Amino acid sequence: MPESGNWSHETTLAAEPGSAARARNFVRRHLVAHRRPDLVEDVRLVVSELATNAVVHAGTPFAVTLSSVDECIHLVLRDGSPSIPVRSTPDLMDMNGRGLMLVELLSQEWGVTIDHDGVKSVWAHFPH
Repeated sequence: MPESGNWSHETTLAAEPGSAARARNFVRRHLVAHRRPDLVEDVRLVVSELATNAVVHAGTPFAVTLSSVDECIHLVLRDGSPSIPVRSTPDLMDMNGRGLMLVELLSQEWGVTIDHDGVKSVWAHFPH
């Protein structure tokens, strides 16, 4: 079984409906392997929201990176769209629009970066 400490895992997924489930399984598998079962549900929900956004809005393959640096868990999702996600405030009866609210509530911190090549990364950090 892998040791705790600094580690990193990455997977690339297609822009298709089943990719959110594959991203959730990827996160669960690695958090359990690195003895972080306490974070599985929160990180799985966040990666599910980010993966769904990538499939629906970016429509490009996307990479999910899960890592631990100094016991802080980092989740990063990179896709091929330069469009920055916008946190909305849906009405009570709206069926969509709560994804980034959940990311904000479940993570310690989250944000978006665009690198010099125009690649967007949405990231979330979780405390140790």
